[in-house]
Amino acid sequence: MHAGLILFLWGCGVASVQLLDGRALLLLTVAALLLALVAARVRIGRLIRRVRVLFLAIILLFAWFTPGEALLAAWSSLSPTREGVGLALTHSARLLVVMCCVAMLLQHLPTDRLVSGLHALFRPLRFSGLPTERLALRLMLVLRYVDDARGGRHDWRTWLMEEGELQAPVHLSHEYMGWRDGLVLAGLIAVIGWWAW
Repeated sequence: MHAGLILFLWGCGVASVQLLDGRALLLLTVAALLLALVAARVRIGRLIRRVRVLFLAIILLFAWFTPGEALLAAWSSLSPTREGVGLALTHSARLLVVMCCVAMLLQHLPTDRLVSGLHALFRPLRFSGLPTERLALRLMLVLRYVDDARGGRHDWRTWLMEEGELQAPVHLSHEYMGWRDGLVLAGLIAVIGWWAW
């Protein structure tokens, strides 16, 4: 499947998560977490560690600063609210599902294809003067640097220079859409049109 289409479908899935709440969101969160632990265990652990402060901020801001009924009546001035805890859990679950989706995408879509897919999606913007190819190449360098197991000990300049020669370690591959991609895209457009109608 074309990388741009994979990213488009992925984006639609992530966006639809924001429409869920309650039991459906709980089931999706459990399923996404289990799938990510099986398919991208190391990567999901790394991503969750990197956004743990964001999880904490969501819990604190929603649970303690949302007006409503105090969860602990005896400590009403210090207690989070029931409504706030519900909102905190909902937003935390949505963020966790998105993190699982990101982990699985990065695990199973190589960096070159990922960036080439983004370049294909944003190619129409080049008519507005946006340098899409330069942005894609820079994004590829950043992703490779972030994903490098050696982390901060790796000198990114070694990707650009070797024995005094300037090299181009990255390139954008151009994929072509096949008939299966066309069927998937047509089906998605039909579903979106039916839902909007």
